[in-house]
Amino acid sequence: MQDWIEKINSSESLEQLEQLRVDILGKKGVLTLEFAKMKTVPNEEKKAFAQNLNTQKASINEALESQKTILMAKALELQLEAERIDVTKFTPNLNHAATHPVADTMAQITSYFQNLNFSVEEGPLVEDDFHNFEALNLPKYHPARDMQDTFYCNDGAVLRTHTSPVQIRTMMSQKPPIRMIAPGTVFRKDFDITHTPMFHQIEGLVIEKEGVVSFANLKFVMEEFLTHMFGDVEVRFRPSFFPFTEPSAEVDISCIFCKDESTGKSSGCRVCSHTGWLEVLGCGIVDENVFKAVGYEKVSGYAFGLGIERFAMLIHKIGDLRSLFESDIRLLGQFR
Repeated sequence: MQDWIEKINSSESLEQLEQLRVDILGKKGVLTLEFAKMKTVPNEEKKAFAQNLNTQKASINEALESQKTILMAKALELQLEAERIDVTKFTPNLNHAATHPVADTMAQITSYFQNLNFSVEEGPLVEDDFHNFEALNLPKYHPARDMQDTFYCNDGAVLRTHTSPVQIRTMMSQKPPIRMIAPGTVFRKDFDITHTPMFHQIEGLVIEKEGVVSFANLKFVMEEFLTHMFGDVEVRFRPSFFPFTEPSAEVDISCIFCKDESTGKSSGCRVCSHTGWLEVLGCGIVDENVFKAVGYEKVSGYAFGLGIERFAMLIHKIGDLRSLFESDIRLLGQFR
């Protein structure tokens, strides 16, 4: 067995070490076969035979663990060396910086609506219950509050779950007409490949005198916007529910991943769950209760909202939302 220990100690990779482990301790390994001989050993010799095998097995396991520790340390050292960045080294490529895909997507969307004469409004990240919920037709104990997965503070304040409070603050400080967008950071208790606890939204609001704007105006603006962002895609509106708009709709585009360039149709794939459609935003006509909360009368308007990360993932075909926040230079460098 000493020969095997020497082979273990001289192994040069984790793969080679694993193969040695299988050769010795696997189902058909040499030591396993020795244990199988126990049934043929005379009874008076079994105890000594078993003790000898167990001693050898313990020595083998100790050698395997020791060499595994050494090889893992070497592998880590090689990985760190390969990924090492000398921050003091001058490089002429410093002028080729990359814009983060989330920031870039937000800038594109903001610029589009600014060109349509929308103002850009901002608000606090920590909100009170009135601005985040009640003024948006979400009174206390409303079941739709459960959809928000909210971070609550000890004093009753919340980390805003959407940028809609900015719309409320804008309406309470200005008089119609209003054309605004509210880009910013929002927070919800959710984390998987398509959700993170912190993400970014852009919500838009248009308020005019009663009867000036309608769902037809909203539909036209959304179709033009989505064509601008994704090219030649089909757009469909599905009835939905949002407490602050009525009627409400969710908006889909034809899947850009399985689109047939010859026909322009989407056949269905894993990304769109084989439906041929991708959900991209929500919208609707502002509910009368929202106008009452801010003291507006005889007005009409529409609102819409979308997730920046969702758009960035679709535009750049990124499979896992979390990769946008891991600051991996290998990913970010692709956006130069």
